Amino acid sequence: MNLYLESLGCDKNRVDSEKLLSELLEKYEGAKVTMDPAEADIAIVNTCSFIGPAKEESINTILELAEYKKTGKLQKLIVAGCLVERYKDEIRKELPEIDEIASVKDYVSRLDKQMKRVESGERYTRYLKIAEGCDKYCSYCIIPRLRGHYRSIPMEQILEEAGQLVLEGAKELILVAQETTLYGTDLYGEKSLHKLLHALGEIEGLEWIRVLYCYPEEIELPLIEEIRDNPKVCHYLDLPIQHSSDRILKVMNRKTRRAELKEKIALLRREIPDICLRTTLITGFPGETEEDLEDVLSFIREERFDRLGVFPYSQEEGTYAATMDNQVPESVKNKRLSRIMELQQEIAFQKAEEQKGRVLKALVVGFDEEESRLVLRSYMDNPDIDSFIYLKGEERAVGDFVCVRIIDTEGYDLIGEYCESSQ
Repeated sequence: MNLYLESLGCDKNRVDSEKLLSELLEKYEGAKVTMDPAEADIAIVNTCSFIGPAKEESINTILELAEYKKTGKLQKLIVAGCLVERYKDEIRKELPEIDEIASVKDYVSRLDKQMKRVESGERYTRYLKIAEGCDKYCSYCIIPRLRGHYRSIPMEQILEEAGQLVLEGAKELILVAQETTLYGTDLYGEKSLHKLLHALGEIEGLEWIRVLYCYPEEIELPLIEEIRDNPKVCHYLDLPIQHSSDRILKVMNRKTRRAELKEKIALLRREIPDICLRTTLITGFPGETEEDLEDVLSFIREERFDRLGVFPYSQEEGTYAATMDNQVPESVKNKRLSRIMELQQEIAFQKAEEQKGRVLKALVVGFDEEESRLVLRSYMDNPDIDSFIYLKGEERAVGDFVCVRIIDTEGYDLIGEYCESSQ
């Protein structure tokens, strides 16, 4: 029997998917994982429903896989994740192609206790979920309703799972949660992410630890110092600030304001001068004006983020923001998004130019056959969303680390050459 998995949405979903697949391999004794849906007897889709396009992708994937009941060997289609948590009754009615439904509440608590995972990406880079749920209740977000209250995974369990992933070949572990910075507050009565990072740094064979989804208001000096002083922690932080206009931040139910964001960014750069900061923004939030957009543009110019992504606001039923007046037309959202990304592209290209001459430790992630060059990532580059370094040379094993001197740029990406030692 062959099992096929399609994991959609966030990296937290990917961790759940790997554990879910491991559980199914135990359930169906003798089953194997296939990467070809045409060869699958059972297909599993772990869905996302965070915003409209994610819901659409989930439904299309379900329908595409259902076709293999006619053209392939598929006997059973299992659908899990946020989409079925949110629309369970509608899905049962509208998608009879589905044979079994597993909502988030059916399996997440169980999977978070499970160590076994089936590798679904690259062996050398693995995601490590450290908490589930969220208590922030941003006015645009459905996640607390789908995933429940914030729940940290016990540190000893995370360390055991991390150690196993490293034994399986992981060189880089990426810590994820709806919010990583509150880790431990529910279990230990205090923020404990810095303690977790310190303990992870003791794992032999682990080279890089990367932290995502850090809410600015929760970043405090002990965490900053651990990132600065722990040689295995990448000087990279993902700060989802969402906006810079105080008026919009207040209606979003965000806990920081423009001045506080600037202070926190300044502190991070002062304590960790080579830190790479990524952020995400929402444009077109209900009631957002041209003045608010100009506020965002000026904030980007002032702070010059190393990495920046922006999403058009998605009106999600079940959220407070969906009921607000002054919803912004899609055409306006898209124009504002383009203006933001045009500015950020200019900054990103300048940032790339500033890297010339720098010596970096870089991870081999592939080989570009067409250009006969290695593809690498530095500490500044998260998989799938950030840039690459290209290096002329013979193919090397993915997962190797090499020393690179930056000699040129290619848009967002960097061009390097081999060197003797990294900084």
